[in-house]
Amino acid sequence: MKNWFLCQETFIKHLTHERGLSGETVRAYQSDLRQAFHYFAGVTGNEGVSPGEIQPEHVRGFMAYLSRDHQKVSQSRKLSALRSFYRHLQDRGIVEQNPAQWAAHPKVTRKLPGFMSVDEVFYFLKVLEEKSRGADLAWRRARNWAMFETLYSSGVRVGELTRLNEPSLQRETGMVCVLGKGRRERLVPIGKKALHAVDLYLCRLKSQWKGATLRGNALFRNARGGRLSPRSVHRILVTELKTSGLWQHVTPHGLRHTFATHLLSAGADLRSIQDMLGHKSLTTTQRYTHVNLDQLMKTYDRAHPRSRLKNQGPGEHD
Repeated sequence: MKNWFLCQETFIKHLTHERGLSGETVRAYQSDLRQAFHYFAGVTGNEGVSPGEIQPEHVRGFMAYLSRDHQKVSQSRKLSALRSFYRHLQDRGIVEQNPAQWAAHPKVTRKLPGFMSVDEVFYFLKVLEEKSRGADLAWRRARNWAMFETLYSSGVRVGELTRLNEPSLQRETGMVCVLGKGRRERLVPIGKKALHAVDLYLCRLKSQWKGATLRGNALFRNARGGRLSPRSVHRILVTELKTSGLWQHVTPHGLRHTFATHLLSAGADLRSIQDMLGHKSLTTTQRYTHVNLDQLMKTYDRAHPRSRLKNQGPGEHD
């Protein structure tokens, strides 16, 4: 029977090379499986415990242990990691059963990410644009404007944003080629305002890095000229929101949610939004998008035939 860490190593390679998951996601799997191993080793009294020795009651005990000081979202993620791990081992004939399949997922109430109104996001982007004016200003101010214009214009994930390269932009078609989850590529529309901001940023970047070598062809760069990280984008967004006088708790994912919400409110259909967001399931798109009740009622009154009858006199609909 193969030991736990040898099986885990094979699983991590599968996640990285076959499924193409991001480094951050892979590290989360590693952390969750490491924690599960230490628990199982403790309750079995065997520091060399193998995956095949784990029984359903061990997994249920692990979930009870997690419930003491972990939120339900975290508990659910760790159980999902175990289930995926054991499915991988089953597919390769290493174990016969998946002991994690018998454990119940904790009920999780999913919170929608914070988002901005149309007025708020327009004000925010206008402030960033004004900061970037003037030939003597730092290229990073132009970068920040271009970066958040791109996020709001295209609705890409923050990891997708930081993976963009200069050739990803297709100016003649107004599209950007995005490398999404599982290394799947998709084309997403990008507005003229965002393209203008990106062009200004690139012009400023290259003029202020004269004589220096910019490594690779990353689109959005850090102070050293390398590729910007998702964590840095988050930090920059928090800082820029505060300096703009906006105190909402909005993350880069919140700008993605803002993009989807505004499209839906303006009449875009869910299938189109699903394609732009790169979701496999329409259910996922429905979780990311919502409209306020007033907008919903306006749509109902405009579209539903029985609603339109109230504006007609007797016999007018016959």
